[in-house]
Amino acid sequence: MSFCSNCGAPLEAGNIFCTKCGAPVQGQNTNQGYGANQYGNQYGNQYGDQQFYRTQPYPGQVRPVSFGQKNIAVAIILSIVTLGIYSIIWLINMVDQLNEASDTPNATPGTTVFLLSLVTCGIYSLFWIYKAGEQVNRAKAMRYLPADSNSGVIYLVLSLFGFGIVAYALIQSELNKIAEYHGAPKA
Repeated sequence: MSFCSNCGAPLEAGNIFCTKCGAPVQGQNTNQGYGANQYGNQYGNQYGDQQFYRTQPYPGQVRPVSFGQKNIAVAIILSIVTLGIYSIIWLINMVDQLNEASDTPNATPGTTVFLLSLVTCGIYSLFWIYKAGEQVNRAKAMRYLPADSNSGVIYLVLSLFGFGIVAYALIQSELNKIAEYHGAPKA
């Protein structure tokens, strides 16, 4: 058994990066089997059918999120009971949390997404829901969580067929996983 030269953690055979600190394993060619991905000149690695992206040099460098986990069932029930009014609040909060989690502070804020969706009769909301898939993948990749490259398409198709609330629930589920990663309690 070998040990990480950076932090001293035990390494399993075949590890390219230390699972504790993220440092490259000495003597391994870290570029082998890698290709440039959508996040610039960083490298991605394919493990089975799930894609992982390396967007930070070390795992500890991602900022913790300030939001906690949200109970999705309660959000859906409140959206139905309030005839959609709560879903507006849910959308605004979800957009802001996704911007924070994906470390894109200059992205469109939640209130602007809602107003643009209102003015364009929902067309902008379809654009945003597709782009939300990319933001979810970026946020998960920053934390070395498995990402699904088709999530934006799934959210868009659900919204086109009248299941936008299901797309909201899926996005919220991913945000809950990110909050759980940082130790936030369940709501």
